[in-house]
Amino acid sequence: MTATFKSIDTATHARLVADIRRQGFACIPDYLNAEHLARLRSELSTQAVQHHGNYFAYHGGSTVERSLLGLLAESTEFRSLLDAVHQLSCTRPAHDPVIRQVLRCVQGQTGRRESNAFHYDATLVTALVPIEIPQDAEQCGDLLMFPNIRPVRANVLFNLLEKALLQNRLSRALLVFAIRHSWARPLRLILQPGNLYLFWGYRTLHANEPCSPTHRRATALFHYGDPHAGSLLTRLTLKLTERRARRRSRPPLGSL
Repeated sequence: MTATFKSIDTATHARLVADIRRQGFACIPDYLNAEHLARLRSELSTQAVQHHGNYFAYHGGSTVERSLLGLLAESTEFRSLLDAVHQLSCTRPAHDPVIRQVLRCVQGQTGRRESNAFHYDATLVTALVPIEIPQDAEQCGDLLMFPNIRPVRANVLFNLLEKALLQNRLSRALLVFAIRHSWARPLRLILQPGNLYLFWGYRTLHANEPCSPTHRRATALFHYGDPHAGSLLTRLTLKLTERRARRRSRPPLGSL
């Protein structure tokens, strides 16, 4: 299986980073073409059936690596884009060149429980490609962001403590309550399938809104440039996150 992806020029790299700095995100329209989307949706449908319409997320692994997402992450064009955005964002190359891939599908009642989970990413650069986004549902799973509200922390322990204070049920419930009463006003992104969205995930508190249970919201995420790469605490946290994702995404026994 092969695929060709867009090559982005140097001038556009600079504009993308300027957009992230100014408004909190950048967008490359139609980064994936109709053929790419059709292939991804076919691959996604196979996994959705195996999970019986329930939420699932793959953090790397053979399922993602064998898909079009794996080809994208390995492509020179995409790697060059992420590397350029990272270097222009912090004036140095990434400590860790690994692109961490996530395929995330919000559907059914279990998908609602995985929504409004505000968090900071572990990596500076986050690239998001919508695959399926509800267009006519009451709730479409819009992306909510508080862009660039913290710097890159010099101390990994301080970073983890900060995340622990915000990434728990109570803090998230309070934040959602504040948003509903307009006391907190996040940036709302209405995602379009095939576009590529870039933002500083490490510095941006973000989450998706709930998606109507009868609809499917599927996105591909690519995380690049962990400022604390190599730290024992970072490695342990990553393993814990991936283990939790595998547990939540395990297909029902009847489908095995």
